[in-house]
Amino acid sequence: MISRFHFDGSLPASGEVALPEALAHHALRVLRLHDGAPLVLFDGQGGEVEARLVVRGKAGFAQLGERRAVERESPLQVVLVQALATGDKMDWVVQKAVELGVSAIQPVQAERSVLRLAGERADKRQAHWQQVAVAACEQCGRNRIPELKPLQPLLHWLAAHRDGLNYVLAPGGVAGFGEEPRPQAAVHLLVGPEGGWSEAEMAAFDAAGCRRVRLGPRVLRTETAGLAALAALQARWGDY
Repeated sequence: MISRFHFDGSLPASGEVALPEALAHHALRVLRLHDGAPLVLFDGQGGEVEARLVVRGKAGFAQLGERRAVERESPLQVVLVQALATGDKMDWVVQKAVELGVSAIQPVQAERSVLRLAGERADKRQAHWQQVAVAACEQCGRNRIPELKPLQPLLHWLAAHRDGLNYVLAPGGVAGFGEEPRPQAAVHLLVGPEGGWSEAEMAAFDAAGCRRVRLGPRVLRTETAGLAALAALQARWGDY
C-alpha cells in the first residue's frame, strides 16, 4: 500500500517540496521508506498528489506528480457534538468518527462529564485531537480534514444552534432514524458523557426543539453511541 501523508501547507502545482521535519521523520525513520518510494500527499484543500520520495542525507523531499481531483467526502454533513469522555475514549471517538465520514467534531462540557478541561489544557487537547483526525484521514483516504472545534460548555453551544437540525441520542427517545425524513442541511448529533444527560440538559434540548432519537433497545456507552449513530446515518442518507 502506498503511504499517504498530510502536507501542512499548500502543495504547489509541480516541482519538489521539502517535507516538514515530523513528516520526514515518520517516512524515513518510522516507516523506513527508501529513496524513490511512491507517496500520496494531500494538503486538506481537496484532491491528492502523487509523489516520489527523495532522500538527501537525513532530509526528505517529495517530487510532485499529478494532482488528482479525488474526493471521498460523504454527501451527508454530520457534526458530532460529543460530551467529554475520560481516558483514551475521546481519541477513539475522534479517530473512528473521521473514518465514518463526520464533517466536524464539537467537544462539549456536559453537566455529568467526569473530565474537566479549561484554558491551556483544553487548547492542548484540542490540538492533540486535531492531529488524531489528521492521522485518521491519512489512513482512511480522506483528503479534507474535519475541523476539531474548540471546547464549549454544552448550553453555550446549544444557545447558538437552536435553529439547526439537532439529534440528541437518548435511551428514552421515541423514534429511531428510520422514522426521520431526509435532512436538507447539516445534521448535529449530540452524544452524552458516561453518566448520560442530566434532566436539566434534556429539558434544555426539548426547549431548543432538538429531536430525541434512540438506537434500539440497548443502552450504549458514550464511545459507542455516536459511532453507531454515524454509521446508521451514513447507511440511510450518506454513502454507505
